[in-house]
Amino acid sequence: MPQSLAQIYLHIVFSTKNHYPFLEGSVDDELYAYIGASIKRLGGIPLSINGTDNHIHILTAFPRTITVADFLKDVKANSSRWLKRKGEQYRDFEWQDGYGVFSVSSSKKQVVVDYIVKQKEHHKQVSFKDEFLRFLKEYGIDYDERYVWD
Repeated sequence: MPQSLAQIYLHIVFSTKNHYPFLEGSVDDELYAYIGASIKRLGGIPLSINGTDNHIHILTAFPRTITVADFLKDVKANSSRWLKRKGEQYRDFEWQDGYGVFSVSSSKKQVVVDYIVKQKEHHKQVSFKDEFLRFLKEYGIDYDERYVWD
């Protein structure tokens, strides 16, 4: 086959360092737009970005030309640098070291978009830790809880 084709949807989840509530509503839209632009620059297509004060969810059509690790290293590093310049209250901002990445089938894409859009409502009833552990169990990912949280 003379060309390489792919359609890969990823649901990406990561937290602020130590789940500190840095992400208040006043910076959300700008931060999500910045992350979306970073994803586009890397060749991806951001489909939905949202979160709460201590974590973020991204659904993206993933580019076939970069590894997940390099993609997230770029997105997290650049968005962290950007946020630190938004004011003194973000001076110590950091994303957690790790992340969760979950594959999404084309048939479930809209379900995940809807889920991400409703993050703030969802987390009035479910903690981030409970949500993330549910994802790990749902996707059958083996983990040691001592190393899930930083």
